[in-house]
Amino acid sequence: MSWQPVIGLEIHMQLATASKIFSAAPTAYGAPPNSQASAVDIALPGVLPVINADVIRMAMRFGVAIDADIAPRSVFERKHYFYPDLPKGYQISQLALPIVAGGSLPIETTNGDSKTIGITRAHLEEDAGKSLHDAFDGATGIDLNRAGTPLIECVSEPDIRSAAEAAAYARRLHTLVRYLGICDGNMAEGSFRVDANVSVRRSDSAEFGTRTEIKNVNSFRFLEQAIDFEIERQIDIRESGAAVPQQTRLFDPERGETRAMRSKEEAHDYRYFPDPDLLPVVVTADDIERERQAMPELPAAKNKRFENQYALSHADAAALTTNPETADYFEAAVTAAGDAPTTLGRPAANWINGELASVLNRTGTSITEAPVTATQIGGLVQRIADDTISGKIAKQVFDALVAGEAETADAVIEARGLKQITDTGEIAGYVDQVIADNPDQVAQYQAGKTKVMGFLVGQVMKASGGKANPKEVNQLIADKLS
Repeated sequence: MSWQPVIGLEIHMQLATASKIFSAAPTAYGAPPNSQASAVDIALPGVLPVINADVIRMAMRFGVAIDADIAPRSVFERKHYFYPDLPKGYQISQLALPIVAGGSLPIETTNGDSKTIGITRAHLEEDAGKSLHDAFDGATGIDLNRAGTPLIECVSEPDIRSAAEAAAYARRLHTLVRYLGICDGNMAEGSFRVDANVSVRRSDSAEFGTRTEIKNVNSFRFLEQAIDFEIERQIDIRESGAAVPQQTRLFDPERGETRAMRSKEEAHDYRYFPDPDLLPVVVTADDIERERQAMPELPAAKNKRFENQYALSHADAAALTTNPETADYFEAAVTAAGDAPTTLGRPAANWINGELASVLNRTGTSITEAPVTATQIGGLVQRIADDTISGKIAKQVFDALVAGEAETADAVIEARGLKQITDTGEIAGYVDQVIADNPDQVAQYQAGKTKVMGFLVGQVMKASGGKANPKEVNQLIADKLS
């Protein structure tokens, strides 16, 4: 009997506001502990929360982007539980009337198919503080800087059937909110955190199994590892005849396993009730339309435009639109290369997705920290396109730009004397010498083994220091041996 995983994700996204959801305290990351917690955030008596209007605008923009229903009237509620990092004893959240309901997000599966993941809801809430277990010897400290930080919690339908699909969905959502400008997506700083609800059921069953929730995963790779481990763990339990306990679990990346944290709570355990200090949030059709008109170009549309405008493959366009910074870098490079986007787009994409991506991966840096600017890449592409240098020589120029050897591709070409040899007479000299030095290969070619041409061309390129124009070399050899 085979088993089918059933997975739903709850993703917490920190909204990119300057101040908190119910107070004027700042949200900047990295401030000294407890330096950004106001009287409202720590729930001192006599203070009242006031909703941050930017939070409502960002939630509407997100709802429009996922084609969801935006509630004309939504309500904040108190979700009661006690943790040391939640001094109020409750979290202000939304349950019965969230601001965003429904919607969907398409993903591309590992076999290239498209699949739509339904979204149940996206509600607003405040973040809690943070326990500091390693800051004091034998004691735990509390940092309330995060208390009151605005979050959207996006809850998916249980439509996901594998760890790979879960990671694809999380990545797609991460890309979307970064394009929208409502979340910086910094997973290391906790701006984008994933809870995964995982269960397994027999393949012939329509009923869901008991689910466990893996909390606060802050890496797409860890998300896949955690879900894969949890699926296998639950299958082992079920096949032994035991029942899977409903639990909240943590993922240990060092051991590659999940471990129990506590029994899983249900909504009624939190004793939700409407917050008496906050009025319902009311938005109009005009408010929603204003956000719709202010929407930037979203990743799916940009991907399609890149395919059409720059004659890119779907894979190249997808890689370039993974985040807005890379997309902007690519367009700046094409602009710098010249005014022929349909012919210059593909080589620019190849350099960015190939050599530059390799450098960024090796150095663990992002496109915003790239050692080569978009203008420099554009200049390099331009010199390949106008036959100033060959593709092989271009790699030398690129490496020199990475090393900071010169400001422009032209400067590197000039300083190193790398201009391509296009003079037919000079190339013919190299060709004659290679023909004379390789009689066996010449005989093979003339006997019909045309693959030998590659060897002969390579010898000419080597003799010219890689500077001979390959097209001219091919033509001259073919003419001389015909």
